[in-house]
Amino acid sequence: MPDLRLQALRVAATVSLGSHGRRRPGSGDSFWQFRSYRQGDSLREIDWRRSGRSDARLYIREREWETAESFWLWLDQSPSMAYAGGPKRPEKRDRAAVLMLALSALLLRSGERVGLLDGAGTRPMGQSPAALPRITDRLGRSNQTSSLPPIAGLPRHSTVFLFTDGWHSLEEWERRLGSLSAPGVRGHLIQVLDPAEERLDLSGRIRLEGPEGEGELLLRRAEDLIEAYTERFQAHTRGLAAICARRGWTYRQHLTDASPLPALLALYQAVSLGRRAAHA
Repeated sequence: MPDLRLQALRVAATVSLGSHGRRRPGSGDSFWQFRSYRQGDSLREIDWRRSGRSDARLYIREREWETAESFWLWLDQSPSMAYAGGPKRPEKRDRAAVLMLALSALLLRSGERVGLLDGAGTRPMGQSPAALPRITDRLGRSNQTSSLPPIAGLPRHSTVFLFTDGWHSLEEWERRLGSLSAPGVRGHLIQVLDPAEERLDLSGRIRLEGPEGEGELLLRRAEDLIEAYTERFQAHTRGLAAICARRGWTYRQHLTDASPLPALLALYQAVSLGRRAAHA
């Protein structure tokens, strides 16, 4: 986990996140609007330059109230996530951990509250970069092997990020996302896959073995399976995307032979779009 955290920090170093405004007046750095001076306002809050353009009115320069949101992240650590289709590719679990820790680093750097969705409660683990080692350590000590996130009652205005290979039945994903969906809760599912899972490239006599007790399958001509596998694979990923869409979540797919940076930038954009939607 410490090595993965270093990888995550290198990826996160290229991206920065701003504060999340709530479109309400209060303490903050971002300008929101001018309003007329009212009795009881401090003279120090008067914007004299704007007021000088008016004949008889004084104006207050209001700043946008900035407050931390709560972000909840879950890492699928089931046995299937330990798969790598080649010696030069990372395991799915390692790549998912890098993406999750990099996102955590960016959010913590921005002063956001970050917590792990691991069944240990819904209390954030921190709101500053000092929390990242604690998050990493707790991930390393986790003994969860479920391929589905735990059911949790999340605070209003939470944002959830699920990092998984998604290899569970669509019916189970429908129920689990339904349990995590609530008014004011936004969600994002990131399906992390090895290219060998997307493009089945096998031939000849092959014995397949499931990593989670699914049993074995002996194929006399593996190439005869490719067309049917491709159809099932595409149907499953389309199903995941449709479930997310019905719940108002976003769905993204990331392959482990690609750079993690574009995926992290996409997650950054998802945070920004979620902020704008909350202000609409």
